[in-house]
Amino acid sequence: MKNLRLKAARALLDMSQKDLAEAVQVSRQTIHAIEKGDYNPTIKLCLSICHVLGKTLDELFWEDDENEVE
Repeated sequence: MKNLRLKAARALLDMSQKDLAEAVQVSRQTIHAIEKGDYNPTIKLCLSICHVLGKTLDELFWEDDENEVE
């Protein structure tokens, strides 16, 4: 499933995929794959992304019926 919440959080900070990738020390393609739903990041990477974007794990990565990631 696409992670539109990650993409939106990144956009709110006016960060490109490349900017976020550099901040968490992965490739831009990794960020693209996470946003597209083609890659499930490790918990360590999830936490790094949350830290950089100022969000919680729940806000960016938790999937449930009310807050489904598409």
